[in-house]
Amino acid sequence: MKKYIFLLLIAALLASCSSSEPEADAYGNFESDEILISAEVSGKIIAMNVDEGDPVSPGDVLAAIDSVPLFLKLETYEAQRSAILSRGGNVYTQSDVLEQQKANLEKELARVEALLKDGAATEKQKDEIVYQIQVLDRQIANVRSQNTPISAEASAVNAQIDILLDQIARCQVKAPVQATVLSRFVNAGEVVGAGKPMFKIANLDKMYLKAYVSGSQLSSIQIGQVVKVRIDDSEDGFKVYDGKITWISSQAEFTPKIIQTKEERVNFVYAIKVLVPNDGSIKIGMPGEVVFE
Repeated sequence: MKKYIFLLLIAALLASCSSSEPEADAYGNFESDEILISAEVSGKIIAMNVDEGDPVSPGDVLAAIDSVPLFLKLETYEAQRSAILSRGGNVYTQSDVLEQQKANLEKELARVEALLKDGAATEKQKDEIVYQIQVLDRQIANVRSQNTPISAEASAVNAQIDILLDQIARCQVKAPVQATVLSRFVNAGEVVGAGKPMFKIANLDKMYLKAYVSGSQLSSIQIGQVVKVRIDDSEDGFKVYDGKITWISSQAEFTPKIIQTKEERVNFVYAIKVLVPNDGSIKIGMPGEVVFE
């Protein structure tokens, strides 16, 4: 009899312990902000530096695309720019020569004007020098006008060079954020086009539990609210995390279940997202539940 009573007490104690955990207020699945990294230039992949599951930091080179054709084209444009600038140098040389001739004539004009005051020169001598200076002014203006199209050509070539330098830089496919490589869609040796997806990455240090609440629960939650998030633990029943509500849907939707009864199809719920620091136990797609505090 005593043994029977003892067993009943143990069963009651176990029942009280199992019921100590509060009922969950919302259920959902974990997800992360996934980033799809695509090729920005076309070419052959010559290096693949990461595999699925590898952690990456901002600026890490995930893969390299052949940039030799772009470098060859860059050399062509640089040669064009050198030829154009050499033409511009000739223009400046001609202009400098004419400017020196003008300076000499201006000195001669000053000397003639001084002699004219003393009656040792004539007005005709002065007029001839003034006319020569006017001719030089027109020649200088004409030579300088030749520099305008040269500058325009040089600017156009410089723009092409800038475009090529940008494309060469984009041949290195880099990680934009701290993340983990979830998927790799290409291999070294393949030829990719601009826009082709190459990697899918996500920051797994912070996960989001997308859960669903009823309309009657909306009044008891708000963005920034701290909640408890639980996942299944084979040893202790639940593993509990501190989470924070970061988003509440403004529109209702049907209960998101694969199989719905006729009654459930008329039920509306609101989606919420709860940010949870990940210690490595939480995986994408794993179910979880929320307890509002």
